[in-house]
Amino acid sequence: MSEVFAAIIPVLAGTVRVAAPLILCAMGGLFSERSGVIDVGLEGKMLAAAFAAAAAAAITGSAWAGLSAGIAIACLMATLHGLATITYHGNQVVSGVAINILAQGLTMVFATAWYHMGGQTPPLDSAARFLPLALPGLLGQSLLVYVALAAVAVTYGVVGHTRFGLRLRAAGEAPEALDAAGISVAWTRYRALLVCGVFTGIAGAYLSLAQNAGFSRDMSAGQGYIALAALIFGKWRPGGAFAACLLFGFLDAVAIRLQGVSLAGVAVPVQLIQALPYILTVILLAGFIGRAVAPRAIGQPFEKEH
Repeated sequence: MSEVFAAIIPVLAGTVRVAAPLILCAMGGLFSERSGVIDVGLEGKMLAAAFAAAAAAAITGSAWAGLSAGIAIACLMATLHGLATITYHGNQVVSGVAINILAQGLTMVFATAWYHMGGQTPPLDSAARFLPLALPGLLGQSLLVYVALAAVAVTYGVVGHTRFGLRLRAAGEAPEALDAAGISVAWTRYRALLVCGVFTGIAGAYLSLAQNAGFSRDMSAGQGYIALAALIFGKWRPGGAFAACLLFGFLDAVAIRLQGVSLAGVAVPVQLIQALPYILTVILLAGFIGRAVAPRAIGQPFEKEH
């Protein structure tokens, strides 16, 4: 029994560790999408934040400076998304895809130009990283893992039980009613996007300052898209999205531990194991996206009547 317990605990700890950036992105996306703005650009904001965090930490030697830089660049990209979709009524999906392409290209260009290491930043020392904390319960996880768990409670409380949350939900369900009450729909949506920027900025910083010791090319590896899938699977609710992120994290943690194992004497291909979380994403979206009811006004630009 003790051997089984000893085998399960590392998998559970790995689940939380792997799921942390997904949780942060999903909670950020929830703010954005519940306000009525589709946010396909979660991936790009997280990737840009990962590079900015690693670059700032390498320059200053401070993990906190890196985290601040990651949040700042993610909020900047969130503002660009808002400018394109809220102010100028552009297509929200196209804007999100453009942010992803922009982040992928610029991070590669800057990393190559500044460091000449094939798209990587220099390895970070311990002072420039968020190392595991000696806290009970999660086998010494990084501080940012605890921040990700706290983000779920914060999102639940803010979206469901505050005045701002009520206005946020109204902006995504009935923006006309919100405007009739004298509250700016545009400003409400901008604030939601900025909250999304903060969460995705922390997620990106986690990738390069906690989970790894620097930035590498395309290190987000589609996790922004998985977070978006978790958000949809969770029906745009904090609890549901959190559970979906843990499911993806569990699969990823199991996949890591299954590398190199054999079934009936046949080695399981590493590529197949690594693809499991993405296969699950497709299956869940194919099976559940039709049952998830999105906010009524999501994807629809709001034009104030004069």
